[in-house]
Formats: sequence, C-alpha cells, structure tokens
Amino acid sequence: GELPISYELYQNYPNPFNPSTAIKFSVPKESNVNLSIYNVLGELISTLVNEQLKPGFYEYDFDEPNLAAGVYLYRIKAGDFLETKKMILLK
Repeated sequence: GELPISYELYQNYPNPFNPSTAIKFSVPKESNVNLSIYNVLGELISTLVNEQLKPGFYEYDFDEPNLAAGVYLYRIKAGDFLETKKMILLK
C-alpha cells in the first residue's frame, strides 16, 4: 500500500449522521495523534485517538447514542498539524 504524503483530515461520512459516523485521516510520518469531538461550546465530548501512530490511513467510528441532535466539531492534532471540521447529528 501507498503511504500518505501529507496530514489530512477528511469529512466524516455519513454527514449528517444518526447514530454513528466514520472519521478518516492520514498521517505521513510517525506522530502522536489526538482526535477529539467537541460540542459547539468547545466542551470535549469524546477522545477517539490519543496515541503514537505509524504512517498510514486511519478510520475511526464515532457512535454516541445519548448525544443531542446538533452540530459537533472534530479536531485532529498530529505534530504541527491541526485541523477542525464540522459534523451534524440528526435524531
């Protein structure tokens, strides 16, 4: 398999989602990766990843059946890379 050439955070799928969604990202070099979910107030909802990852493509499922419908943010921090995207939970 090919290895990624850059850090990238992809749009979750499906979006809008109910009750779960997949979040994909790529890591071009070994890095400490943190992938977390926040509400629109910036409060931490869940941490999906917080570990050292080798180069590659990754996918994690987010499934929190007790969350209220609304807009949520997911953020990746890996090395100097930081990106945030929006996702929508419909009930």
